[in-house]
Amino acid sequence: MSRVQQVNVLRTGAPVVSALHVYPVKSLRGFSPGQAVVEPWGLAGDRRWMLIDARTRKAVTQREDARLALLTAEPVGGGGLRVCAPGREPLDVAVPPPGELETVGLFSHRIEVRPVGGAADRWFGEFLEAPVRLVHLDDPAVRRPVDPRFAQPGETVSLADGFPLLVTAAASLEALNSWIAAGDHPEEGPLPMDRFRPNVVIDGTAPWAEDGWRRIRIGGIGFRVAKPCGRCVITTTDQSTGARGREPLRTLARHRKFGAQLVFGQNLIPEHSGTLRVGDPFLVVE
Repeated sequence: MSRVQQVNVLRTGAPVVSALHVYPVKSLRGFSPGQAVVEPWGLAGDRRWMLIDARTRKAVTQREDARLALLTAEPVGGGGLRVCAPGREPLDVAVPPPGELETVGLFSHRIEVRPVGGAADRWFGEFLEAPVRLVHLDDPAVRRPVDPRFAQPGETVSLADGFPLLVTAAASLEALNSWIAAGDHPEEGPLPMDRFRPNVVIDGTAPWAEDGWRRIRIGGIGFRVAKPCGRCVITTTDQSTGARGREPLRTLARHRKFGAQLVFGQNLIPEHSGTLRVGDPFLVVE
């Protein structure tokens, strides 16, 4: 979104969607469309692909390898991907045809996916200098249920960490950056929103107002707020360079520790499908 578009969006004074983000491959850079379709398991095309360790068959994310931040993934026709990396030719990847499923590990979950193989595995393996494989989630409607403590029967999620969407608030990032500026490592701030890899960014709320949200409406779509998002080492990773720092975890530990978790943003479960657009109005239902 251009600076002019952003200014026009924010002049309304009421809370609105200021950005949308879709990450086709888990832990890679994504793209920021002007609109995105909401499906029951997340934004259309969001986190339908993932890298796994070829030896352990477990997910590989920026937690294990910060260099994933240097890779960009965007959709191409037919549900496929174009992935790019510094110093390498882009690679187009088609959706794998129906065939044998493979069970892989994502945190504590076991999920059935389709392996891609061939050129894709070689391309990623050469860049990361490690034996990795690319896999695809063929049917998010049935493969992975949302944690039943927070979900209704039948609700599912893609290859996201745990919930269909993540929302963050621009005012809360401003507040966090003010704490970082006053802390022990002010040189590490201010941090951009991409450290937190949200799907939806809301502008025009009060800082930390999201702590009290239970149900919200964005445009014409309702969402349940499942739980606050606990943050990990990925937030300390510069999404442009892959370099690690100390922030924001040090500052979140001082100001935003809820139980054992350091919190920024809220996880959402859609109540129905529809289309989100930059500039859509935002409303707290309860």
